[in-house]
Amino acid sequence: MTVYSGPVFEMATRQFGVIADHLSIPFDERDRLLMPKRAITVSCPIHRDDGTIAVFEGYRVQHHLTIGPTKGGTRFAPSVDIGEVAALAIWMSWKCALVGLPYGGAKGGVRVDLASISKRELEGLSRRYMQEMIPFVGPHTDVMAPDMGTNEQVMAWFMDTYSMYQGQTVTEIVTGKPVSSGGTLGRREATGRGVAYLARRVLNDLGINLGNATAVVQGFGNVGSYAALELQRYGLKVIAVSDHTGALHNAAGLDIPALARHAAEHGSIAGYSNELQYDPANILTLPCDVLVPAAMERVIDADTAAHLKCRVLAEGANGPTTPEADRVLEKRQDEVFVIPDILCNSGGVVVSYFEWVQDLQQLFWEEEEVTRREYHILDRAFDQMVARAKLDKIPHRTAAMAIGVEKVRAAKLTRGLFP
Repeated sequence: MTVYSGPVFEMATRQFGVIADHLSIPFDERDRLLMPKRAITVSCPIHRDDGTIAVFEGYRVQHHLTIGPTKGGTRFAPSVDIGEVAALAIWMSWKCALVGLPYGGAKGGVRVDLASISKRELEGLSRRYMQEMIPFVGPHTDVMAPDMGTNEQVMAWFMDTYSMYQGQTVTEIVTGKPVSSGGTLGRREATGRGVAYLARRVLNDLGINLGNATAVVQGFGNVGSYAALELQRYGLKVIAVSDHTGALHNAAGLDIPALARHAAEHGSIAGYSNELQYDPANILTLPCDVLVPAAMERVIDADTAAHLKCRVLAEGANGPTTPEADRVLEKRQDEVFVIPDILCNSGGVVVSYFEWVQDLQQLFWEEEEVTRREYHILDRAFDQMVARAKLDKIPHRTAAMAIGVEKVRAAKLTRGLFP
């Protein structure tokens, strides 16, 4: 029996099973590697604008603290549950290990429909959530970051709430903050930039001319919008994008800067154009050179994987591809180059690490240095993944996760079991 359940946690468990079998990890070690160290569930009561009181359920899962503090985002969404949060924490552990960061994985969230609360209520909920988490987090225990439904402003409220309880400003308790409150230049763009950078690297390795290449982006939030902007800057035509309100398609290429401005002002791509509207159900299977799923988990199932018409699958979201789809893509390795999520979207946690280091040292870098260091780490991890995949004749996801799991396992074995 376990408190964790649901399709996302089941997916993370199945993925780990594949890696554990590949690495021949003894069965008596597997639960210690997979199961989270700690899970917290809290009630977050707030005063509504109409004077009533509403209670929202919040979660935080810390996967392991073997290498250093845990690190991970906090999402505000109606779909949040403890199983989903645990799966995301587990994936974050492998991601941090893969790219060489001194973190274990964590994830948090509040089950809330943001469309149903005001900005004042959002501030109250954000502060109450952090208040409930104070006994369990800290700059050397668990460092939060933004995720779906949260942003720089929410991180600033988190940081301020924690600081008020400590009696001093503690900027290093969260990352993804505004630059004016101890954030780092380049953090907002980091995940999307990393996705685009790795996609460009693969296109160059495959000999595909960037000026003739096309891209499709599913999800136009922080990750998807900056990935699209960067891909267009590299010379690709972004021919389709989508979000929770619909999809847009233009074979000649969309005006991504104009679309990003519209989405920033209105909160979505809705209302941008009636003429360019497209069926969101078909966006993943549009012919293109680069497909960026940057929305939710489990959007690419076995049937979708069989009908993908992209050359590069650059996973901007966490867990967008199901295990069944992975089996299909394994047979299509010569047709579709997969950049798995734990590498492809790791630019965000890499630059979050930079922000944490800068806050601890109170010494801040220029944006050029942040971006240069991010790309250096992504290149190193990419080279390791590709070399491992070729050596063991395994898919890229298996190679990337194997590297991450091996590092965590080695740390646990070295430290031993206390007491």
